[in-house]
Amino acid sequence: MIQLGTRWSVGDDAPDRLPQAVVDAIFEVEGELAEANVDTKSWNWTLTWLEGKPVCELDDGTIIEYDPETDEASITPYDD
Repeated sequence: MIQLGTRWSVGDDAPDRLPQAVVDAIFEVEGELAEANVDTKSWNWTLTWLEGKPVCELDDGTIIEYDPETDEASITPYDD
């Protein structure tokens, strides 16, 4: 089955089809950005599906990947 990706703005609700672990990771990243007073009002998340697993990428290059075997999400901050 093909799953289509999507985009949504930082601060908006994540797509309902994401596992809770991924949603929690998105909240964590957005919370850290808010605490650091980063202006994210024009930033978006991009959801793509790789081998049936969700991958979320923030406009700054931060990536959240999901492991269905452990039901855990990993956050990889952008490293310039």
